[in-house]
Parts: sequence; structure tokens; C-alpha cells
Amino acid sequence: MDMIQATHERHSVRAYEDKPLPSGVKSALEKKIKELNERSGLHIQLVTDEPKAFDSFMAHYGKFSGVKNYFAMVGRTDKDLQEKCGYYGEELVLYAQTLGLNTCWVALTYKKITGAYDVEEGERLALVIAVGYGKTQGTAHVNRPRSEVSEAPLNAPSWYLQGIEGALLAPTALNQQKFKFTLSDGNKVKAEAGRGFYAKIDLGIARYQFELFAGKENFEWIK
Repeated sequence: MDMIQATHERHSVRAYEDKPLPSGVKSALEKKIKELNERSGLHIQLVTDEPKAFDSFMAHYGKFSGVKNYFAMVGRTDKDLQEKCGYYGEELVLYAQTLGLNTCWVALTYKKITGAYDVEEGERLALVIAVGYGKTQGTAHVNRPRSEVSEAPLNAPSWYLQGIEGALLAPTALNQQKFKFTLSDGNKVKAEAGRGFYAKIDLGIARYQFELFAGKENFEWIK
């Protein structure tokens, strides 16, 4: 399974089997996390065999069960933290899917567990991502029309349209898809977050999937 195929097969999963991550899978995830941290400056960590974060009223309210493993998305406290967590977290989520794992982004319905992960001075935990072997493979979400998330000429190039397809496959909070992409000057793309909870995380996720489908070599990001 490649990363593009993973975007089609990956859906949010909240209920997990009581099955530990094999050592080879953990090693692969740790290697990927190290690579992402070096590229991003984040402090992402894999937490395993830790059930307390999802043994709370909020977690049960969110219909989570069996979660014992998760990615702690930690980084320097600045204005770009949420978007970076979304962007690099989505690469990690899709990589986990290629390993046969399931995932779910979790921004509120979990409990912070002291000592389960490291948060250094000047850092904070932005959110976590549940990971493990799901009891199901989840279900696809309903997408907004392309016209609601994109502004482009009628003769927009195929790479741009493919990028929008990828962005619409991205998971977002409450499936709101509150982001917008604008194409100008042939190959310049602007990505903007809408209003709403965790909209910047959603934008980072959508930007990663846009790049994956459009191809970085075909366009230039603009502010």
C-alpha cells in the first residue's frame, strides 16, 4: 500500500482490539517519528500500553474503547504548532495505515497522563492520535462540493484538481472541512483555514494531502 492508496483506505477508528503493537511495527513507527521530528522540529512521541488517557468520562463520551497506544503531538508553543501537527501528523497517520494500523485524531476526548510522554520547557501537547488495530476499518466521510473549498479558473490544471481531491479526503474536526484553496498565476496555491475548533490542525492535514495528490513539483505555496 502506498501513501495515496492509504488516504482512500484510512478512516477514523475509535474502537480497538486488545492486541499489542509488534516490535517490528513499533520500530518502524519510531523510525518514522524520528525522521518527522528532524524535518519539522516537533517532539512527536509514540506512547504504548497506556490505557489511562482513554479511560475517562470524555473518552467514553467520545465512544473510544480499547485505546492503549497513541501518538503524542508535542511541539514548541508558537502560532504554527497546530498547523505543523496537522501536516506532519497526517504523514504519520498515513504511514501507520500502510503498516496495517488504524488511527483517530483526538483533540479533546482524552486525559493528559503525567509521565506518559515528555513535554519540555517551552513545549505543549497539542493533541493525540489513537493508533492500533481497529475492530473495524471505519467508514468514509461525506465530502463538501469542490466549489465550496476551492477557487480556481475553469481551466484549472489536472494536478490542482487532483490536489483538491486529496484535500477533501483529509480527516477534519467534525468533518467540517473548513479550509479553502485558491489557484492563481498558473501554479501558485494559497491555503487558508476557516473558523472553528482546530481549524489550523485541519488545514495542516489538508495541505499535506493536497501536496501528496498534486505533486510538490507542480506548484508553489503562497501566503
